[in-house]
Amino acid sequence: MGSMVPAKSNPLPPGIFCPVISLFKSTRQQEVDYEASYKFFSYLIRSGVDGLVLAGTTAEAVLLFPPERQELLRTARRAAVDLGFDNYPLVAGISGQSVSETLRLAEEARQAGADFGLLLPPSYWPKAVTKDVLVDFYTEIADSNILPIVIYSFPAICNGVDMSSDVMATLAQHPNIVGVKLTCGNAGKVTRLTHEYSHEQFGVYAGSSDWLIPCLSGGGSGCVTGVANVFPKTTAKLFSLWKAGQTQEAMKLQGLIALAERACKEGIAPTKFATAHFAGPWAGVTDTETFLPRRPYKPSSQAIQDWVVEVMQPLVEIEGSLPDVVARK
Repeated sequence: MGSMVPAKSNPLPPGIFCPVISLFKSTRQQEVDYEASYKFFSYLIRSGVDGLVLAGTTAEAVLLFPPERQELLRTARRAAVDLGFDNYPLVAGISGQSVSETLRLAEEARQAGADFGLLLPPSYWPKAVTKDVLVDFYTEIADSNILPIVIYSFPAICNGVDMSSDVMATLAQHPNIVGVKLTCGNAGKVTRLTHEYSHEQFGVYAGSSDWLIPCLSGGGSGCVTGVANVFPKTTAKLFSLWKAGQTQEAMKLQGLIALAERACKEGIAPTKFATAHFAGPWAGVTDTETFLPRRPYKPSSQAIQDWVVEVMQPLVEIEGSLPDVVARK
């Protein structure tokens, strides 16, 4: 039976969201390269992804200073407006270990141009993170009304803290909690939550594109996927095929994307290498050092790079065949 919870006043749009990698200068300090970031943001928006996620896991958010997070948001907003997408959705990572820190990150993100806040659970002392702690934490942040909140479920980077569908269903009743990104990969959570809530009440998104169609077929709303950094047009095409009812074509493309996304699941370094190798030239960002991880983390080995090229190569022709999108005047 569906919930009687009212539709959210500002739901997260359905579709494909790209958690954008961070680009750095080839200096000792590895300052954020905002010029390159502007070009890359513009490329992703032109490619047809439905929104960008800034300061997420793929962006190496834990390695970014607060002012860098804010300037990246401002840069992304400027790129969208310059292309004519004045209301383009920007989601900002606002995850802190305390309520106080999270509220500060949320307010800074809002002032810099974010539309939504993506929020991991607290996890520093995982044994202390009870159901009551989770519900109270998200409720207090949502009560602030600084930004609409998207729950971020990713136990692998949260000391194993895994929110159940029951906890999420409770939080979904809050008027300012609009959805969840399931990087836990639990398809059962999709079907349980979408049975109870419509998209307008609480959107459910896969945390990667290798199970986008299973998520959509279970009533989900889209995905937030790192492979969209590498092949944004192809990933957006998969979503549009499914929504248009072209099931066989969508299933075929889903398989190709799932095989390619193996590379992104190996970590940030392979994802950034793949982006440099395939998307960098299309975006006009050709200095491969711009795509290196921020130290102390190291780039992929040559063997990994060769493997990444091999597993992702089948999508190159598809990506190159798809047109840019333009804003509707």
